[in-house]
Amino acid sequence: MKPVIRLVNENDALQMLEIYAPIVRETAISFEVEPPSKTEFQGRINSYQQQIPWLVCEINQEVVGYAYANPYRTRAAYQWSVESSVYVSANYRRKGIARALYTSLFKLLRLQGFYNVVAAIALPNQPSVAVHESVGFSPVGVLRRVGYKFGQWHDIGFWQLSLQPESCYSIDGDMSAQFVNPPVSLAEIQKSPLWNEALTSGLLLLRV
Repeated sequence: MKPVIRLVNENDALQMLEIYAPIVRETAISFEVEPPSKTEFQGRINSYQQQIPWLVCEINQEVVGYAYANPYRTRAAYQWSVESSVYVSANYRRKGIARALYTSLFKLLRLQGFYNVVAAIALPNQPSVAVHESVGFSPVGVLRRVGYKFGQWHDIGFWQLSLQPESCYSIDGDMSAQFVNPPVSLAEIQKSPLWNEALTSGLLLLRV
């Protein structure tokens, strides 16, 4: 069967956890110290995907990777910015899956009207840095020794990607008072004629 990139649903939670749980238990890539339960993970999917896409890559009906974005912060002025993450099964790394998922995710985020994506990477993690920079992220700073896991302190590096040029319009001709349209909902962009093209755009990057 051909690879598929699609929206996550609740039934994917267990396979997604099979990818994520070893990362939590065995590495400092995630700062969680215990893997979430299936129920908790399903709750995360339902909570965030009301507004922002979570995507899986499926090969032969197996979830081999997933990517998602969350609101960067909750205060209103941050609403045009999100924070992204991508995880790939250990058996399917170096096959373009992370780049494919990110390509599709970011095109959907552009359609919604988001402007910035932030990625936080526990350092050192050269494979993750390479993936993020390959899709256009640039390093913007490091927080030193902010996470403690496995008996040692870890730095967090931040990378940023601009999704589209800043765009705004004046209110009643007053250029000192400008307005930017808020991002639209996931349900709204699913009605767009560009939805399917954006969702499947990453498939060309797969090497499987």
